[in-house]
Amino acid sequence: MDKTKDTLKITIEKAKLGNQIAFSTLLDTYWNNVYGFQLIRTRNENDAEDITIQTFSKAFDKIDTYDDTYDFNTWLIAISKNLHVDLIRKRKRNIFENTGDGSNEAIKRVLDDAPSAEDQLIREQDLATLLYYIKQLKPHYQQVINLRYFNELSYADIAVELKEPLNNVKVKLLRAKKLLAEVIKNKK
Repeated sequence: MDKTKDTLKITIEKAKLGNQIAFSTLLDTYWNNVYGFQLIRTRNENDAEDITIQTFSKAFDKIDTYDDTYDFNTWLIAISKNLHVDLIRKRKRNIFENTGDGSNEAIKRVLDDAPSAEDQLIREQDLATLLYYIKQLKPHYQQVINLRYFNELSYADIAVELKEPLNNVKVKLLRAKKLLAEVIKNKK
């Protein structure tokens, strides 16, 4: 084994023990590979970014299942590919569910995109609930979620705003989303 493979193996072992620096190192090392792969597949920066984040989140959650007889990059790409396939299936299912009755109702809904009073009330209640959950997080996680999802800033813009390296922003957002999911799950 060469030195690079030894270093990678040690980093993966540290990540399996929950070492955040190891997670960050893996994210830094493989982010561009996974993102580039998804950008070619999706031809959409937002989808590529979202799938890449989901890939690392799933990989980090399941790092104990990683078999080192396979290349780590190959494992990540396989996870990423499966997430993309799931996204496509979900979108197709939503389209078919909305147009399955053969009527023009789905087309009318698309053309009339103005929300009804009931829709607006539901959205406001959902947003208020989401904001409540976000406020349960530590301030730096609240900030990164607000910048990304409410101010709709790119990762690069968030990095400039926070005066932090881009990869720190990616990891922080990844962690913030995971913590937010746990808060929501525990409150329900």
